Amino acid sequence: MKQHSPITALLIRDIRLSARKGAQSLLPLVFLVAVIAMVPLGIGPGPDLLAKIAPGMIWVAAFLAGLLALDGLFRPDLIDGSLEQWWVGNQPVVMLVATRLFSHWCVSALPLILFTPIAAQMLYLPNEVLSLMMLSLVLGTPIISLVGGLGAALTLGARGSSALLGILVFPFAVPVLIFGTGAVSTAVDGLSSKPFLLLLSALLLLSITLVPVATASALKLSIE
Repeated sequence: MKQHSPITALLIRDIRLSARKGAQSLLPLVFLVAVIAMVPLGIGPGPDLLAKIAPGMIWVAAFLAGLLALDGLFRPDLIDGSLEQWWVGNQPVVMLVATRLFSHWCVSALPLILFTPIAAQMLYLPNEVLSLMMLSLVLGTPIISLVGGLGAALTLGARGSSALLGILVFPFAVPVLIFGTGAVSTAVDGLSSKPFLLLLSALLLLSITLVPVATASALKLSIE
């Protein structure tokens, strides 16, 4: 049997564990579907109004759905003692952290991105900006997973960590929501969305560079 590297094995393990949870792993997607389905019921089925608020609604729903799985990102590993083993092996802890955050994005954000075309049709988002909507999510949702992972690490040993986690993550997620929504909204109005996409790209590169290191340091403090 082919032996996987520890990083690949961790990614496969996380994906398999999420698949075994079944319906629980689909909660972010169910949440997004529920929000998108209820919006027309609350404000009316007017296509023009729905198309105007569609980028913001999809982005807010994606952000809130991403928060659902953050509290359990590292806690099970802390409880069963496997988190401490990350510092025993030869693999850089930063890479293990990055792998865990990537698996969280695959489980929580990727299904939402794949569902976006259906959500866009439900909210009458113009087809011309659908690809831009998905691009903004591809650039922005990893930032939410990265920042959320750092928040989960910082609150790992705290009581009431779920509420504290939301308070920590929200201020850092606001720029992502603004830039992601702005990119699509400006395109709907016929303006250039390039500045917003560049800002999202810069935030993503900055997060990829700094957040895994900071998260690994926060995890080490939590287990000491």
